[in-house]
Amino acid sequence: MSSALGRLRALLDDELFVREGNQMMPTARALELRQPIRQALAGMEEALATTAVFDPATSTRSFMLIGSDYFSTLLMPPLAARVAEAAPSVTLQMIDHASSEVFEMLRDGRADIVIDRSLEPPEWVASRKVLQSWLVCIAKQGHPLLASHGLRPGDAIPADLFCAVPHILRSADGSRTGTIDPALARLGLARRVMVTVPHFQAVALAVESSEMLGSIPVHFARTLIGRLKLDVFMPPMESPKMDVTMYWLRRFDGDPGSAWLRSEIAHALAAPETPSFSSSVERSEN
Repeated sequence: MSSALGRLRALLDDELFVREGNQMMPTARALELRQPIRQALAGMEEALATTAVFDPATSTRSFMLIGSDYFSTLLMPPLAARVAEAAPSVTLQMIDHASSEVFEMLRDGRADIVIDRSLEPPEWVASRKVLQSWLVCIAKQGHPLLASHGLRPGDAIPADLFCAVPHILRSADGSRTGTIDPALARLGLARRVMVTVPHFQAVALAVESSEMLGSIPVHFARTLIGRLKLDVFMPPMESPKMDVTMYWLRRFDGDPGSAWLRSEIAHALAAPETPSFSSSVERSEN
């Protein structure tokens, strides 16, 4: 690496990288070269990919996916089962990352596929909707305040009662505002967000052991039934629908390995085999 950098410095008559404390930072010339070199490498990669042959049964390829704990919990169990049978030597890795940076990670080759909510991708990113979800409310079984108001699992929690109970909110960046808060504000109401955590699983565990309310995606709630002592309710307002979407680099549309994995992901998410938790909640899906 040092020798190659030395040759580049001599060829371009520029330091390219200079030390700042414990980091090596690019010079202005290095930043100028980044995009054209990336495009050249991408062109070579695309040219090679068009002639590539992918056989799942014998491939040893590794794929990097990005998704939150919700998406990994929903996707990875059925996907792992499908891939283990069809492609036993393929490796799948899934990491969590801020949605604001996932397209950059695709572009830089640090990820192959992103599973996220509906985003605004650049023109060089392709996408496919694979699932539609929405938020439901969860509370510990027999929550005393909800029970004292005669609410049963599957009922909608009245807005004033919803705001009277402290909440735990899944927030990757620490924000204390969720999708329902603007609707509450229009009614002159505000809820008390007592705790924020970066993962939906942590929301569910904290709700089970406290008297806080939490909001989690409906398909994730289904996976918890029978595992945690939770009751599921509808929020006071209709929860906005969320399109779960798969993203990848458009230039890999024709890559057989990427196309195979995209198909496997779509099939794994097509019909999640998870139990129902309430007839009234299920009816709200229709």
